[in-house]
Amino acid sequence: MLATRIILAMAFFMTYRYTSCAVAAAVLLSATAVPAVAAPGAGPRVQDPGTTLLPPLPVRLGEGRPCTGASGTTATGAVWSQTTLGLSAAQRVTRGAGVTVAVVGTGVSPDAPALAGRVTVTAGAGDDCVGHGTFAAGLIAAAERKGSGVVGVAPEADVLALRGTDDRGVPDATLVADAIRTAADSGAQVIYVGHTLRTGREELTDAVAHAAGRGALVVAPAAPDAVPDEELGPEGEQPTGPYWPAAAPGALAVVDFGAGGTRQESAPPAWEPDLAAPGSGMVSVGPRGSGHYIGSGASLAAAEVAGAAALVRSRQPGLSGAEVRRRLLATAYPADIPRLDPTAALTLVRDADDRGERSAGAPAARLSDAADPSHRHRALAFTGAVTGFVLLMGWAAMAIPRGRARGWLPPDRPAGRATPPS
Repeated sequence: MLATRIILAMAFFMTYRYTSCAVAAAVLLSATAVPAVAAPGAGPRVQDPGTTLLPPLPVRLGEGRPCTGASGTTATGAVWSQTTLGLSAAQRVTRGAGVTVAVVGTGVSPDAPALAGRVTVTAGAGDDCVGHGTFAAGLIAAAERKGSGVVGVAPEADVLALRGTDDRGVPDATLVADAIRTAADSGAQVIYVGHTLRTGREELTDAVAHAAGRGALVVAPAAPDAVPDEELGPEGEQPTGPYWPAAAPGALAVVDFGAGGTRQESAPPAWEPDLAAPGSGMVSVGPRGSGHYIGSGASLAAAEVAGAAALVRSRQPGLSGAEVRRRLLATAYPADIPRLDPTAALTLVRDADDRGERSAGAPAARLSDAADPSHRHRALAFTGAVTGFVLLMGWAAMAIPRGRARGWLPPDRPAGRATPPS
């Protein structure tokens, strides 16, 4: 047994020395990953059953429909997406302070209690009739409040509200392009666009390039949350894209998944998404009052990614928007569509992306090349090989002494009785 203990100790040291990054990634994945298959129609998973009674967030408002009012229900439990993203761990590293996230959409209400004191509005963008922009801003930056379990990804980030739609929530390519440019020129480091457009390719591509030139990252949905009847095909088929500005070079295109790990069956098709994030059964603030709404769609997943980008910019203020984009993609969970991992984006640092631009007094944890998925796979394979070797040596340590004691005879023959010669 002494030999077994020595072998185990040596194997543990080898595994720890050479595969610590893989083990860390595996532990983090097991702690935060979601199941691979969802039951049809799976709804939000929250700790507070009362959140299933939350009013739904409207995508658009029909003519004559009143503005979205205050919700009378407050979600007191943690929402599934917060656990899936491991926000408690990420927010121990940074909470987004010093970063401005522009929200281009239906507007953002500066009166939302969870955003109080951190919203700057441009012309007309402080009046959010639909509520979508305020909801998205809450996913990005809502602060903790007593009696509420809802918190944004970057709860100390500032919000710059810009209008990209009319008061009914219908987006306009020119409005969105102008808002992206204005946000970049105003110093926003992350620019979230909450709607998809099938037109405006040239002007939106130019706007994204303008933002990149100012060091900002544009994050946008790779699919609409819902498709209006007038945009459906002759037999009710849904359009497939491309969608702008997500399809523009340099933008980060995001698609949603639900608590079961898959998209809703009725979700509109996505166009070439770069990254996936929680977007089904999301809970956030409304444009009025302190209550909460519930909603689903790729635009809400994009808000989660915008919040994660704000965390990275807060942690590494010297990075450009393009470098933040690469960081989020390189540290995502490997999948058909890589999945957002805020904690990995903050702690797994590649030399090529560093360039000595870390914020003073906040050195990032360095796990050499751990952000490279191929390295992670090789390290995990090595861990598996070492584990197999340990098991084999442990078996040998027990079998060899017994074999010697029996004179290497089979177990069904007593020791000391030799086989007669033939």
